[in-house]
Amino acid sequence: MAGARTWILDQFDAERGRWMLWLPVAMGLGIAVYFELPSEPALWLGAAMAVGALVLVFLAPAGSLARAVAIGLVAGSAGFGLITWRTAGVAAPTLARPLFNINVEGRIADIQRLPDGVRVVLEAVRLKGNGAPPPELTPARVRVSLSKGAPPIRVGDRLLVLANLSPPAGPAAPGAFDFQRVAWYQQLGAVGYALAPAVVLEAGRPSGLVRTIDALRAEVTQRIIQALPGPAGGVVAALLTGEQTAVDKEVTQAMRDSGLAHILSVSGLHIVFVVGLVMGLVRYGIALFPRLALRVDAKKTAALLAFAAAVFYTALAGAPVPAQRACAMACFALIAVLLDRTALSLRLVAWSAVIVLIAAPESLTGASFQMSFAAVIALIAAWEAAAGWRRRLHERAEQSSHRWLWRVLAAVGASLATTLIASAATGAFAAYHFNRLSLLGVAANLLGVPLTGFWIMPWGLLAMLLMPFGLERFALVPMGWGVEGLNAIARHVAGWPDAATLVPSLPSASLWLLTVGGLWFCFWRRRWRFAGLPVVVVGLLLPPPSAPDLLMSEDGRVLGLRDDKGVVHMASARTDRFVSEAWARRSGQEGARRWTVSASEEAAGLGCQSGLCRWRKGPWRIALVSDDRRVGDACANADIVLSTVDAQARCRGPRLVIDRRDAWRDGAHALWLNELGVRRETTNAHRGDRPWVPNSPSRQAIPVKPPGA
Repeated sequence: MAGARTWILDQFDAERGRWMLWLPVAMGLGIAVYFELPSEPALWLGAAMAVGALVLVFLAPAGSLARAVAIGLVAGSAGFGLITWRTAGVAAPTLARPLFNINVEGRIADIQRLPDGVRVVLEAVRLKGNGAPPPELTPARVRVSLSKGAPPIRVGDRLLVLANLSPPAGPAAPGAFDFQRVAWYQQLGAVGYALAPAVVLEAGRPSGLVRTIDALRAEVTQRIIQALPGPAGGVVAALLTGEQTAVDKEVTQAMRDSGLAHILSVSGLHIVFVVGLVMGLVRYGIALFPRLALRVDAKKTAALLAFAAAVFYTALAGAPVPAQRACAMACFALIAVLLDRTALSLRLVAWSAVIVLIAAPESLTGASFQMSFAAVIALIAAWEAAAGWRRRLHERAEQSSHRWLWRVLAAVGASLATTLIASAATGAFAAYHFNRLSLLGVAANLLGVPLTGFWIMPWGLLAMLLMPFGLERFALVPMGWGVEGLNAIARHVAGWPDAATLVPSLPSASLWLLTVGGLWFCFWRRRWRFAGLPVVVVGLLLPPPSAPDLLMSEDGRVLGLRDDKGVVHMASARTDRFVSEAWARRSGQEGARRWTVSASEEAAGLGCQSGLCRWRKGPWRIALVSDDRRVGDACANADIVLSTVDAQARCRGPRLVIDRRDAWRDGAHALWLNELGVRRETTNAHRGDRPWVPNSPSRQAIPVKPPGA
């Protein structure tokens, strides 16, 4: 044991230059612990832990591993405190129940172009009509999908629209995507759709820098859609302004299945294109004028202008998490160029992560943050590890008489290697969040990425430069040709057999093991880094959690069951596409089916008839009822009853009765059946006592500021 301890300490000491890389990991760990808690912690807890950790820092010897660990505890406590205060700071009212035929008045804060319409986010909201809440309980922000025939609108306009509103939807099942948590941090208290064309009450101008940029993004998106109607225009809008809502659903699915979905999300690829184009144009433009080139440092001038271009492009795209990370890294790299320092290292990634986590600590749990940082960490770690091999290859190429061939092969090899590395680094995260793996992304990226870099993005940059003069169409049209080619590549590759596969949901422990093992392998440089690979393998091999046998949606209107073959079926009169697809996807299935039975099963009394479905699972007799008139029949000879109507007071015989009121109170239900009994989980209980969970005590404990306060 003493020898092992000495060896481990020697390894840590030899890796002293890499200790700093774990600083954002410690901060992220504190944030992750916060989200794993079953109840909301006190606001003072993070600060108290940070103070205690600071004491340990001063007590530990300078430069020792103990002091490094203490600094990590400070970072973890800071992350914990940041997200705790962030949660309380964004508290805003949320609708308690759906509202129908309500007049919604508010100022447009954001406009999202959809393939078949427009969606707006309103702030400074007023609700008028039957059941409208008082001002202190009115949501701070409301998202409404406008009907066709909406008038021309701009960010800053005050809008009046007749709409149906509802609270943000909760998870479709325990452990599924939590839109209520996302909406909490966006202060989005209601979502809905218009019943009639909206009316502009007052034309307004956006106030403040953020609103001005939002207005500019909306206007640029509108002009792109007008110049390029159809699927190509939606993709161009996503590339230039980050508005993925305008992308056609068929194109989006093809991009996901082909492994090209990352091109639609403004991230490192796009920032690199913009920075590279600006630096190249400025640097070589200065070189065209010898007198100017002798008096101006072309490289540093180009770096300054590229810095400004990266920040502007990130802001125009709405500053999504991948773009924030990429912009921070690009800016650090450009500052390094200005200071004549190394421009590419994992330290840049670490400081970029710190900046993103300070600005939006809740982004840690999102797929964008995890996949973006996983890809860039893996790529830079591979770049560092291959330094010697790249140097030898370069020397051999310089000595060869066919340099051009070596350069072509190097470009193809680099594209292939980066695609493989990024796909391997992000594949497990994609499986965890989306239950989907793209198996042929290498082929699509070898064609799509060069097309995007050498044709699509240069025309996009030119379009942005021409837009102030109203001449953007001259650049958008050829850009659209490239996008049509990109869409064709996505459709073609997505159409290949087994281009993408669905996988069941991974357990949460897999995400922890994959993250820890992957970071250990990428951050360290000595051989002990390979100890991280078995951890990754264990994370991948953990069995998926067993899928539930019975399901009920959070509104109590949709019922589902999973048969003996593991296939998810809908067993209620009403269906919900989002809910049914979420249930099926978590079981590794493409879409849920309507439940049908064979003739023998129907003769045995199973199947659905006029609002009542009967099913058997082992010793259990189950009734799923969606007609108030069949409640008595359902309760007469069933052990378990799931009802979309009120049934608790009328069902005495069954061992378990769950009706719509239970769903309204506790969220979506999932039941597992076996010979020993029934295990029941609800989304609200699974998430715990947290502010974004309806009916949670901690929601009432956090003081909510009235709108406009």
